[in-house]
Amino acid sequence: MAGRNGKNKTARNMLLSLAVTIPVAGTGYLLLPHEGSGRDPVRTVAYQVEVASARRAAPYPVVAPEGLGADWRATSVWYRQEPGGGKVWHLGFVDPDTEYVQIEQSDGPAGDFIEDSTQHAEPTKRTQRVGDTVWQRYEGEKYNALVRTEHGATTVVAGTASDRRLTEMAAALRDGKADGKPDGKPKS
Repeated sequence: MAGRNGKNKTARNMLLSLAVTIPVAGTGYLLLPHEGSGRDPVRTVAYQVEVASARRAAPYPVVAPEGLGADWRATSVWYRQEPGGGKVWHLGFVDPDTEYVQIEQSDGPAGDFIEDSTQHAEPTKRTQRVGDTVWQRYEGEKYNALVRTEHGATTVVAGTASDRRLTEMAAALRDGKADGKPDGKPKS
């Protein structure tokens, strides 16, 4: 009789364990995103208010893209004072190819800022003209970048995106001035 009660208790315990485990696993399966679910995991953000606020607060001309298609989705935005003394503007996007592109600007020391913004990419000997502006090309294991320093600020366009998409973002940057040019020069 003692052996029989032990088997009954074992079977009962197993059934109770399954009764708890199956609903928890089912709930997890339903709530967690998985491939093919049709849900887009990218959370987009509106950034127009933050751009306006940063432009009022920053000691340099804050740039943001204008005229990009709806397939460019903003994913992060912030403006803050860094411990090293610089004021940093950040705006991140997912491009039409689902790669990451960010714009970062700072009036702090350029060396550390560029290293952080480009994820330790190295400057190349190549430059690229985008509109009237010359950008220095950087290449790295994680990010490639376009970098320029003018008007007291360093601007970095960096990410996992192709060089074509980085250039497209750099070309779309405007500082909100009436002439529409990031450097304040009249349109040619």
